[in-house]
Amino acid sequence: MPRCTAPPRSAPPAASGAGGGGGGEGRGGDTTMLLMLLRRAARAGVPLLRAGPASPGRARLSSAEPRARDGPVEEEVEVEEEEGCYQLYPGHIPTSPLQKVLLAAGSACMALYDPYRHDMVAVLGETTGCLALPNLRDKMKNHPEGYRILQERPRIRLSTLDMDRLRGLPDGTLGREYVRFLEDNKVSPDTRMPPKFVDDEELAYVIQRYREVHDLMHTLLGMPTNMLGEVVVKWFEAVQTGLPMCVLGAAFGPVRLSARKLQVLATELVPWAIRSGRNASCILNIYYEQRWEQPVESLREEIGIFPPPAVRV
Repeated sequence: MPRCTAPPRSAPPAASGAGGGGGGEGRGGDTTMLLMLLRRAARAGVPLLRAGPASPGRARLSSAEPRARDGPVEEEVEVEEEEGCYQLYPGHIPTSPLQKVLLAAGSACMALYDPYRHDMVAVLGETTGCLALPNLRDKMKNHPEGYRILQERPRIRLSTLDMDRLRGLPDGTLGREYVRFLEDNKVSPDTRMPPKFVDDEELAYVIQRYREVHDLMHTLLGMPTNMLGEVVVKWFEAVQTGLPMCVLGAAFGPVRLSARKLQVLATELVPWAIRSGRNASCILNIYYEQRWEQPVESLREEIGIFPPPAVRV
């Protein structure tokens, strides 16, 4: 019987900073813990998802079994199939609903233990976004600019950005302030972890787009990449996207903050973030690559983001 084997998972570049709380900047890529969850599920007879020729856009169920391995950590998950199987997009790892539950539980525990484990935050976002991602996709499809983004699939990476041009833009423009944010916080757009566990190619792009505009949310909201700034951005994104990962970060991120910061967060920053999130149009419907020369204040007003509070974050 022929077999379809998912390729070994490679580790993404190490994160340059704490930015992108939901962005997926990984430290070492997939961890031993997640591999163990998949392996144990496979040994217990939990089926893997499979996409067959008869349904190119969907994933179907197939039996799975572990493959003998040479080392204790790295292994490949094999999928037996009768009609043939393939990845829905490069790097896609098909998983069943039960396996997604296991991955979500494991990544949630790791993310709560260490909020800077952005690889775990990324896995959590993919395995729990089954309701929020289609809703975001529909919002993009029903908006002229968002629909064009879905059709053209732009990417925000160093290979697609003219950094010298952005540095040369006037102060206060989106492009200049975005580069300033990257440099001040020592982060890079290339540290965004690609999606792996989303079983729909279009939805995989939606979550990739969300990750790549995360630093732009920091820029528009005027928030740094420290824990307080990340929590504020997560509150805004939780209201905007409905992603459970954002809700979890917004709810549990403050536990590590000092009493003084908690007071500022509760009295000024969270109310502002929630009001802005409710008032703003969908953040994924902005073609940011074509707005670099637009002043940040003008774009905030267009989107519906209220001016940041005059407090030190």
